[in-house]
Amino acid sequence: MPIFIWIVLFALFASLVLTGLLRRYALAASLLDIPNERSSHSLPTPRGGGVAIVIIFLLGIVLLFKLGLLATATLWAFLGAGAWVAVVGFIDDHQHIPARWRLLAHFIAAAYGLFWLGLPTLFLFGIDLTVLGYVLAVFYLVWMLNLYNFMDGIDGLASIEAITVCVGGVLLTVLGTGVSNQAYVLLLLIAAVTGFLIWNYPPAKIFMGDAGSGFLGLILGLFSLQAAWQAPQFFWSWLILLGVFIVDATWTLVQRFLRGEKVYEAHRSHAYQFASRYYSSHTTVSLTVAAINIGWLLPMALWVGLGSLNGLLGLVIAYLPLLFLAVHFKAGLAE
Repeated sequence: MPIFIWIVLFALFASLVLTGLLRRYALAASLLDIPNERSSHSLPTPRGGGVAIVIIFLLGIVLLFKLGLLATATLWAFLGAGAWVAVVGFIDDHQHIPARWRLLAHFIAAAYGLFWLGLPTLFLFGIDLTVLGYVLAVFYLVWMLNLYNFMDGIDGLASIEAITVCVGGVLLTVLGTGVSNQAYVLLLLIAAVTGFLIWNYPPAKIFMGDAGSGFLGLILGLFSLQAAWQAPQFFWSWLILLGVFIVDATWTLVQRFLRGEKVYEAHRSHAYQFASRYYSSHTTVSLTVAAINIGWLLPMALWVGLGSLNGLLGLVIAYLPLLFLAVHFKAGLAE
C-alpha cells in the first residue's frame, strides 16, 4: 500500500536525522566510549545513537496501529517492553546500573511482553506444559536481550545483524503465510535501523549503546515468539536466522563460566572480536556476518519454515559451521 511505503521512507530519513542530532548531544554531554584494554576501538566515540531506532520504531508502530496494520496485543507488547528496556539502557549509558538491577528490569520487560503476546498451548505426552513454556520463554527473551548487548562490540555489526535477520523474517512470513502485519512491522524496523547504520557503518561516528542493543535483542526475540503463532516451525527458522549472535554469545559465555570468570563483566573474547583483531577490520567481519546470514542461514531458515526440513535438524545443520567458526576464533578464551 502506498501510504506504508511513505511511512518506511520517512522512518529511514527520520532515523538518519535523529541519529545525527543524538551524536551532537553525545559530544556536547561528553557521552563517549573511551577505549580501554577491553575495547575493540582505538578512538573515543559518541554513544547512545540507538535511541533513534527506539523512538522511530515505537512511533512507527503506533502509526501502523492507527492504520489497522498492527494488532493491539502486538502494539502493547512492543511498546511497553521495548520502551522499558530502552529507558533502562539509556540510564545505564549515562550512569552505571548494578547488574542485578538491570537483570531484574530485563525480566520485567520480558514478562510484560510475553503477557501481551502469549504462547500457543503446549502439550507433551498428554501433559500441559504451557506454564513451563512461559517460564522458558521469559528466560529466552532475557538472554536474547543480553546477548545482543554482548555482540554490539564492533562497528556496524549489531545493525547489520538486525537488518539481515529482519529481511529473512519478511521473506519467511511472506512466502510461508502471505503478507501479514508482522511483515509491515519488520520493514519498519529495517528502515529505522538502516538510518542509524549510515552513521554506525565502519568507521563508526556513533555507537548504538545499551538502549539500542538491548531494545533490538528484546524486539527480535518477541518477533520470533510471535512467528510461532503463524506456524510452529517459524520459531525454529527465527533461531536459525539469529544463529551468528546466539552461537557466538552462548559459546563465549559457557567458556568464560567454565573458567570461573564473572560472565557479566566486560571483555573482548567473542569470536567476532578475535576475528576483527585478526583481520584488523570491523568492515570485514560485519560484512562477513551479513554474507553468512543471507547466504547460509536464510536458505536454511526458509527450508525449515516452508516445511521441507525438521526444525531441530535444520537448527543443528545451520549451527555446526557457526560453532566451528566460534571454536576456530577461540571464542571465550583469554587473550
